[in-house]
Amino acid sequence: MQNPTDKIRGLVVGAVIGDALGMPLEFHPPHPPNRLVREMEDGPLPSGNFTDDTEMALALAESLLDHSPLDGQDFTRRLLDWFQHHPADVGIHTARVLSLIASGVGWQDAEVQAQKEDPDNAGNGSLMRAWPVAAARHSNLGLLIAESRLQSQVTHAHPDCVNACVFLNLILADLIHRDSSKPTNAALRESIAGSLTKVSLGKEFELMIELAPVRQRDNLKNTGWVRHTLESALWAALTTTSSEEALVNVVNLGQDADTAGCVTGALVGALYGFEALPTRWKDALHGEYPLRSGRLWFLQDFVNLADELEEISKKE
Repeated sequence: MQNPTDKIRGLVVGAVIGDALGMPLEFHPPHPPNRLVREMEDGPLPSGNFTDDTEMALALAESLLDHSPLDGQDFTRRLLDWFQHHPADVGIHTARVLSLIASGVGWQDAEVQAQKEDPDNAGNGSLMRAWPVAAARHSNLGLLIAESRLQSQVTHAHPDCVNACVFLNLILADLIHRDSSKPTNAALRESIAGSLTKVSLGKEFELMIELAPVRQRDNLKNTGWVRHTLESALWAALTTTSSEEALVNVVNLGQDADTAGCVTGALVGALYGFEALPTRWKDALHGEYPLRSGRLWFLQDFVNLADELEEISKKE
C-alpha cells in the first residue's frame, strides 16, 4: 500500500470543502447546467464556512481521539454539548433526539423513542458526520464497521442510516488503500462492489446504488433522505474525472446540497487525494466550531486533524 496520508487528508478536507461549497445552495432548486456555481459564495453563513455536517464530524473525531474504541456515551455527550451551544443549523431528527437526551432520557433510549414517533425517518444526519471513522479505522474493518454503526445509532438507528454509514466508510477505507498513481472511476466502482459484499443494504437500496451512475441529472432528488444523498454523491463521483468537477456537479443539484457535497467530497478526496483538491477552495475554508468558541478553524487545522486520525490507525 502507498502512503495513505495524502488520501486521508483528501478525505477530511474534501468533506469540509463539499460542505462549505454546498452551504449557500442548500434548500435551493437545482442550478441549470449552463449556470453552475463554481466558487464558494455567501449564504446563511459567510463564504467558505462549514455547517453542522462538519461540526458533528468534529465532535466524532474528537471522541475517537480520546477513546479507543469509540465510546457511545462520550460521543453523545459531545453532540449534546454542541447542540446546547445553539449551532446555526441542526437536522430535525437530530434535534429531536438530542432534545430528549437533554430532558433526561438515556442516550440509548432517546433515538428509539424518536424513531417510534417517526418510524419511516431515514435521514442523512449520521451519514454527513461518518467520515472520521474511515480516517481512523481504515486498517481495521471490524472496528470500522462497529464504530460506523455506533455513531449512527446515537441519533439515527434506522437500518438504512446505519448501513449507509458502514457502506460509505468501507468505500473510503478501500480507496485509502488503493494505488493512487492512476485514480479512475474504475477504482471507485471496484471499491463500491467490494463494499457491497460486506454490508447488507437490501435489494432496493443496492439497486439504487447500482443505477446511480446512469441516472439523469433531472431525476436526482437530492433530499435529506439518506438514500438520495448516497445516490447523488455516487452519481457525481462516478460520472466525472476530477474532484472539482464532481463537487461542482453535486452541489448544484440544490436541496440538501451541503450534505451531498460533504459525502462527495470525502469520496473524491479519498480517490484523488489532497493535492488534487482545488487550492482556491482549500484556502477559503474557515469557520467556528461551537465547542471551541472563539477559535476559527482553517485549512491547516483540518490537515492536522487528518494526521491525528491517521495516527490512530497506526496504533492498531
